[in-house]
Amino acid sequence: MNSILLSGQSKLRVKWLISETSDAWVKQAIANPIELLIDHAHCERKAAGVALQMMFRYLCEPGLAEVLSPLVREELDHFEIVLELLKSRGHYLEPLPAPPYGAALAKNIRRLEPERMLDNFLVSGLIEARSYERMSLLASHCPDRELQNLYKQLLESEARHSCLYWRLAEERYERGLVISRLEELAEAESEILSDLHPEPRMHS
Repeated sequence: MNSILLSGQSKLRVKWLISETSDAWVKQAIANPIELLIDHAHCERKAAGVALQMMFRYLCEPGLAEVLSPLVREELDHFEIVLELLKSRGHYLEPLPAPPYGAALAKNIRRLEPERMLDNFLVSGLIEARSYERMSLLASHCPDRELQNLYKQLLESEARHSCLYWRLAEERYERGLVISRLEELAEAESEILSDLHPEPRMHS
């Protein structure tokens, strides 16, 4: 799981994602750049919160805080970058109804340990992988050069975050168990995105 990309593909393929993002999503996202930016800011904020929550839940887990603390800071840095871009365009952070994606994925997280920690790592990794895929599409297709540059700027860290969560899982659980569970969760993630959400969202 060292690389998030699958090699030798004519189209962008991201490891462990069952489905590719539709052209309909790309068109919807490009047609609503400000609303997508606002949602993107919320996504960065939530990603920082999820990592911080895991640091508190697994306070004494060896080696966890050392990798999640820098991730939290980086997610907040990205949050501030998106806020600054919104501000430069005369917009500010505002509430947006969330798509069902995050809550629906969270329902697949088992409640008892040690399965809960494994599922938390894998779900977080899938979300980061989907973010990478969609930012790659926006970096390639968005007609707005400034937004293109933003998404290109964030791509490397999205890939790194995804691999980090999967590495945390593989360091703590048997590899066959990790892959089996990851395949199950990837199927669920794909199913959640099978119908395009009517409002433009990074994960819709």
